[in-house]
Amino acid sequence: MLQGFRHIKAFMAVARLGSFTRAALEVNVSQPALTVQIRQLEEALGVRLFDRNKRQVVLTEAGRNLMPSLQRVLNELETIMDVSHDLAGLRRGRVSVATLPSVAAGLLPLAIRRFMADHPKIDISVSDVVAERIVQMVKAEEVDFGIGSRIGPDRDIIITPFLSDRMCAYMPEDHPLANQRPLLLKDVAAFPLILTGPSTSVRQLIDRALEKEGTPAHVACEASYMSTAIGMVRAGLGISVLPESAVDAASCAGLRVEPLHTPGLTRKIGLIRKANRTLSPAAEQFVLLLREVANSPLAHFSKG
Repeated sequence: MLQGFRHIKAFMAVARLGSFTRAALEVNVSQPALTVQIRQLEEALGVRLFDRNKRQVVLTEAGRNLMPSLQRVLNELETIMDVSHDLAGLRRGRVSVATLPSVAAGLLPLAIRRFMADHPKIDISVSDVVAERIVQMVKAEEVDFGIGSRIGPDRDIIITPFLSDRMCAYMPEDHPLANQRPLLLKDVAAFPLILTGPSTSVRQLIDRALEKEGTPAHVACEASYMSTAIGMVRAGLGISVLPESAVDAASCAGLRVEPLHTPGLTRKIGLIRKANRTLSPAAEQFVLLLREVANSPLAHFSKG
């Protein structure tokens, strides 16, 4: 495409200026190189475009007939080049992300604010969904990439480590377990639990840990959103086991948030991409910024 663009641009310059010498100066190539470009264009089109002698260069009838069409092609190619340069230079574009709600509530807004300050003409779209849905959206190319947990083996996606999010117990400040150290999952499971739904990555992690320990548990309430679970804790309905990052989902004033020291209760969060797909320059830059923000003291995560 780039070669064709140069050939048509050379043709338009010669047609307008009536001189190979002046046209070569305008398009910034040597006269022999411009002559080669015109000859190659004539060979590709199968017609002679110029009649030329030592004193003048004039369009042939075929050249005159093709000139409006070639001008339209040149305009379209120039538009394509401008758009591609803007995309590469992060002057326009769109980034779409599917992410876990806890990331959407805490880390992502910080990254978006910084990114938009530097690249105000790039739109960012966020879908906060459960882990399974993130993978579905990435595979269907509904989003550029996802931020979530691995559900199971899948050759259609690539997951690179990003964050670690340890599980914590959320309880009233006056709860009997508030001052117990170290606090284990089996201690918490002795009380009514408020957990997220079975399809969430957090719930699956907790269920596996309970099953591994053979610890029975009474799930008093299930919540679709972490903010709802925290509200239920505040109402005295039980203890919730949620990621540390859930402190970004809702106010935890009046609650005690204690890390659980049971092995395996850390949620691994990765960047999820579709295999054999290249991210846009804007998406690549946003991923780099996400990693930078994840390492800041404001993030309730540790680097994966």
